[in-house]
Amino acid sequence: MNKINEIIGLLIHNGFIINDGLEVQNLKSGTTNGVLYTLMFNKIPTYVVKIDAPEIIAATNDFLVTYKDIKLLPAVLFTNTDHEFIVYSYISGETHFNRGSKREWMSLLITDLFNQYQKVDKDTAWGRINGIPRNSWTDFNQSSLEYARSNIGDLLPKDDHKRVEMLVHKLKVYHDQEEPYYLHGDMGVHNFVYKDNKLTGVIDPSPIIGPKIYDFTYAFCSSPDSFDMDTLYSLFMLWDIDHTFSRERLVDEVLFQLYTRIGICRKVHPHDLNDYMAVWAEWRKYLPNIKD
Repeated sequence: MNKINEIIGLLIHNGFIINDGLEVQNLKSGTTNGVLYTLMFNKIPTYVVKIDAPEIIAATNDFLVTYKDIKLLPAVLFTNTDHEFIVYSYISGETHFNRGSKREWMSLLITDLFNQYQKVDKDTAWGRINGIPRNSWTDFNQSSLEYARSNIGDLLPKDDHKRVEMLVHKLKVYHDQEEPYYLHGDMGVHNFVYKDNKLTGVIDPSPIIGPKIYDFTYAFCSSPDSFDMDTLYSLFMLWDIDHTFSRERLVDEVLFQLYTRIGICRKVHPHDLNDYMAVWAEWRKYLPNIKD
């Protein structure tokens, strides 16, 4: 508790908060490796203090400041110069569950977040801000393919792995012409805050430089419910993107994201695996065919 007490003292000294009715509670960290605290004033959760590695805090701060006008994201109150911690507004609700309709929460993400994403300079390295810089999005996808394949193993037949590899090669044609955007990078239901079956916020960015489609498909594939063409196409119509982006490419991007999601599930979310395998059984028919 010494560190959080130092932080509170600093915040009070600099006039960011007052000590009147202040309480501090540990907050479950969920999927983040950092240490989280909630600052409550008169029993009302108001701010979150996140303590983590400097590169994580810096990336989080930069993303939230860049997109400070987006209401779904928490507002930064303070980040210390050494990037030891960040303080941002508390978003009331719960992650994962009681989500309501996928069409509703995805629609809000598209209009209020995805359509506001900013392009970056074309010379910017692709991939995660705190990861290995990639020369192209295809390089990033190739790494994702290898990681997913190692996790999935014999859960899928060899032909499916081969067809996904062909899919990545097919997508290269699009990605060679792709423009890079500054994305959240971990756009899943585990980072979506819901209240009264409505999406109220998005937390814990893991910023990435990638194509705009990435966060869209990541969000769509982050839950196995309503995983159908009607839902996908209706959401696609809301997306502010180049009209040359075809439905065929959309399905291909979703297929690859679904494949990587199965790999993640087998490793860290086994409770969702059966549902995703049922989705895969329906969607695998859209994979490229292996020629004799």
